[in-house]
This record gives sequence, C-alpha cells and structure tokens, in this order.
Amino acid sequence: MSTGVLTASYIGASILFILSLGGLSNQQTAQRGSTFGIIGMAVAIIATTLSDQITGYGVLGLMVIIGGAIGLFLASRVEMTQMPELVAILHSFVGLAAVLVGVSSFLGAGEGVSNVFAGLASGSQHASGAAKTIHDIEIFLGVFIGGVTFTGSVVAFGKLNGRISSKPLMLPGRHLLNLGIIIGSVILGVVFVQSEHSSALIPLLIMTALSFVLGVHLVMAIGGADMPVVVSMLNSYSGWAAAATGFMLSNDLLIIVGALVGSSGAILSYIMCRAMNRSFVSVILGGFGTGTGTSSASADDGPKEYVATNADEVADMLNDANNVIIVPGYGMAVAQAQNTVNEITRILRDKGTQVRFGIHPVAGRLPGHMNVLLAEAKVPYDIVMEMDEINEDFPKTDVVLVIGANDIVNPGAAEDTSSPIYGMPVLEVWNATTAVILKRSMATGYAGVDNPLFYKENSRMLFGDARESMDTVLGSLKK
Repeated sequence: MSTGVLTASYIGASILFILSLGGLSNQQTAQRGSTFGIIGMAVAIIATTLSDQITGYGVLGLMVIIGGAIGLFLASRVEMTQMPELVAILHSFVGLAAVLVGVSSFLGAGEGVSNVFAGLASGSQHASGAAKTIHDIEIFLGVFIGGVTFTGSVVAFGKLNGRISSKPLMLPGRHLLNLGIIIGSVILGVVFVQSEHSSALIPLLIMTALSFVLGVHLVMAIGGADMPVVVSMLNSYSGWAAAATGFMLSNDLLIIVGALVGSSGAILSYIMCRAMNRSFVSVILGGFGTGTGTSSASADDGPKEYVATNADEVADMLNDANNVIIVPGYGMAVAQAQNTVNEITRILRDKGTQVRFGIHPVAGRLPGHMNVLLAEAKVPYDIVMEMDEINEDFPKTDVVLVIGANDIVNPGAAEDTSSPIYGMPVLEVWNATTAVILKRSMATGYAGVDNPLFYKENSRMLFGDARESMDTVLGSLKK
C-alpha cells in the first residue's frame, strides 16, 4: 500500500473515531457511535497490515488469530456486572504494551532479536542531536505512563472484582512517597537522556520499576467510593500511553486515537469528580471510603429504627401511584433485575402511571453502567433522566424505587456536615411521598458510609435479592 493511500486510510479512520465519540455521547445515537468505532478500527487494522512497514505476515496473522480468539472468548463469557473490571484489565494491556514498545524502541527493534545486545554494546542508535533527545523523551514518558497505567489498572481490577479490599491503603507519608517516586523518575529521565546509548538502559529499567510501584500505590490508596472515577482516569492514562507509543513508532493514527482517548477520559473524570463534589487531585491522592461507617446505630442518636415492607405492599403502592421514579444502582446490576424492572415499568405505563428513571453520574462502578443496563433491557431512552433533570421532581413523586443504590441517595451528603460525602450531589429521593429501598441487608454502601435514608419516616426497606423481589412485585401487579 502506498504512503498516500495509507495516510488517507488513517485520516478516514480518525474521522470515524471522532464520529464514534460523538455518537456515544447520547443514548439514542450510542449504537451508531459503536458502529463507527468498529468500522474505524477495522480500517486502521487493515491499512496498517497492508502498509510497506509490515513484512512478517505469518507472525502477525498468528498473533491476530490468538488475540481475536481470546477477545471473543472473554466477550462471550463476561457479564454486565463484570464490565468495570474487564475495562480495567484491558487498560492494563494498553499500559503494558506502551512499556514493551518503549523498551523495544530503545533497544532498536529493527536490528533483530539476536543482535539487540550487540547493538547496545556498540552504541547503535538511529538518531543524533536534538532528534535523539526528543525520541528519548518520548520513550521515557511512554514507558513511565504505561507503567503507572499497567499496575494501577491491575490493582483496580482486583478492587472491582473483590480480590483486593476496597478499603484505601493509608501508608504513613504516602504523599511524600509518591512525590519521591516522581522526583526520582525525573532525575532518572535526565540521566537517561544525557547518557550514551550503551549505558542508558539501567536508568530506564529503574524508572520502569518505580512507575510500577507508583501505579500500585496510587490506586491502592483510593477507596471504593471513588472507583468509577479511577476507571475513567485509567482510561485517560491508557490513551496518553497509546499516544506516546504513536510518537515512538511515528504512527500518526495512534497519536490521534491516543489523544482522543486521553482527553475524553480526562474530561469524563472531571465531570464525575464534579458530580461527587470532589477535586480530581483529592481522588488521585485517595483516602475516601474507609469502610468505617456504621449500619444501624449512632453514638449520638442511639439505635436507629427502620420500617420493613414486603413485595405485595410495594406492588400496592405502585398500583396506587400516579408518579414513580426508579433509581437503579450496582445492586440491580449484580441481581440482573433490569429486565424485570422494565416489565414492571411497561405495566405501570400501560395503566397511565408516569414512570421515569433517575441516573446518578457515578451509579454503578463504571461511567454509564446503569444506562447500558437499561438500554440492554430496552427501557425507552426518553424516560431515562440524569440527576440534574429529575431532582426537582421528587417532591411531586408518589413512590421512588431505589434498587441496589446506596451512596448516591444518601441524605447525609446534603444534611450532615460531618459526613465524609457532605456536599456530594445526590438523588434526593427522601423528598418523595414514599421511598422504597431494595437491599440485601442494612450494610453500608461501597463508600462505607451509613445512610440516614433507611431510617426516615417515609422510607420502607424491602430486603432480599433485587431480582427475586422485583419478580414477586411483578407477579402481584399482574394479578
């Protein structure tokens, strides 16, 4: 493939990726956006494969088959509840790829595996002067960002799937530790750029090890309440790592795609931090969500009492209501109750009840997690509302169903100045006539903060598996 055709293909793929991002910004156009992204990636892969730079088609074809088979196998087995951890581990692959490409670029991949160390010994390099300095900086930054992304994403994967505790790791002097690693990496970067090619590998490898440690420590220090932001942040890191890889390989498309992913991930992280009333820096530094909240009592107020209900009573409430708002959370995703909830919604709407869904920006453990679940269940897009659109309607609502959500409906965020989440915008479900909360127990949410909503006079607790509870409610409505 000629250089002109390759360039045109890359431009076309870049346009498709931009259209994909635009489509994914809206529920009605999300499917079209995904299609644009798939086509763009196909164009990019085919164009790169047919370029003059590719000669080893046998090895490349084998890797594509193996990678495609693994991807297909994982995609066929993963549940929607596992999507956050899947996204996290995929980010780690991007980070690891950036590290490997960076080291390979430094060693001189064009010399062949058998001649790599011979090339090092002779001081072989492909550039000199300013060009060498720029290329070395690209390698160093790419490996550093990739290392942080790799280990940070692995830790995020462990936290999301429960293999690592969601409680933040609060080491003494942790901020000084992070600062020391960063300063040490900068010093190593200066040494790396100024060293001869034959002696520059050692500072590069030391920095790589430091970046691995920094990635682990940064994410270990972040509590469960901030994990949705962490996933978005790691997405941004993976984008910048890909862009750095593009610079190392002189691949314009990889630079563009990496910049798109990096910038969009950063913007999304900012939006989510604003929705939680937290600064981006405070999330990165961690320490929120220590798991120390209580579930049923307070030292100041004494024992708290809640009012339990049952599925038949909830069905009666819904049957008599004129306005209903459903607030889904991660518990709905775990129970896979979205299809039953959609069937309840259809029955209520058929009888003239106004039913809408209220979505908090950080509901679930992945940005847009609840929106995807509801779209999968074919809930109409026009009744799925964002927090800012629906909060003022709760006082006019007869019944609110809170299905597996906790921290995003905590009135302590608005009423208790001593609460760790005070100031965080939440869905004000307590302003409705009746709030029905579906939970398995009175345990605290992912942030480890007690929820006063459970003990309000107009709150009713429906205990049990969300899907089983909703199935029973559905059966009562049908009767």
